[in-house]
Amino acid sequence: MTRRSTLVACVLCALWMLVWTADPASPVLEARQAATSAHRIVSLVPAVTEMLFAMGAGSDVVGVSSYDRYPPEVRTRPSVGALVDPDFERIISLRPDLVVVYGTQTDLLARLARARLPIYHYEHAGLADVTQTIRSLGARIGRAADAERVAAGIERGLDEVRRSVAGQPRPKTALIFGREVGTLRAIFASGGIGFMHDLLEVAGGDDVFADVRRQSLQASAELLIARRPEVILEAHPTEDWTPERLARERDVWRGLPSLPAVRNGRVYILADDVLVIPGPRVVEAARLMAEVIHRSIAGSIAQ
Repeated sequence: MTRRSTLVACVLCALWMLVWTADPASPVLEARQAATSAHRIVSLVPAVTEMLFAMGAGSDVVGVSSYDRYPPEVRTRPSVGALVDPDFERIISLRPDLVVVYGTQTDLLARLARARLPIYHYEHAGLADVTQTIRSLGARIGRAADAERVAAGIERGLDEVRRSVAGQPRPKTALIFGREVGTLRAIFASGGIGFMHDLLEVAGGDDVFADVRRQSLQASAELLIARRPEVILEAHPTEDWTPERLARERDVWRGLPSLPAVRNGRVYILADDVLVIPGPRVVEAARLMAEVIHRSIAGSIAQ
């Protein structure tokens, strides 16, 4: 398997595992320890790694997942595996005083508990949970004021995007985050809950699957034809998406000419990590979506 396909598989695995298991009625994160400082943090969650750096705790991060790429400084930190292949021995060797893990990593959680290492649980959920996580994490590591500054800035930024699209038509949009390369098989789309759905709503699009109360669903071509999206927006990780590849994959949609989005040339493939990582860059993601969905206001989204 190539590095690109491994990366994509990991990102989609993280999205799929978490969106199918998250319970929208229950808390999405859990910090079992009382608030305290932490100066040797291992994070297996790229979104949380970004949060830590955004609140000024980057110097305290001593280990990251093998798929952390932002900010660039993470490349200087030791890799400890990822969602499906955490390296327990490597984690222990870094002598952490806090380990950030996905709530679905049950085996790792049990081993860390037996080693009596402090744990911060995390799971993807809605857009509001990004700022909730930042505030909770900041309190946990003794950086509450820094976390509040970051979270409040995100909330202001999202409000600016909402205001920028207020009064604009809201096109019916299918938000796709996975399918087989070169085909329209195994399409995975955002459902009516979750951070990707929420970003689409902020950006001024109406999710064609808003009535499906799940964070993701597998959408057949027949289902898409029935929902008749006016805009199709594919969101992918950044790596290895050349202009030529973007053009090839966009042309695949010509196989469904009856879709309004295809007929009107409103199929967009966006290869940018900000769209698939629910971290402090969600404002960038919302701006990008808004500029694509509302072409008439492209370039006017508040910075």
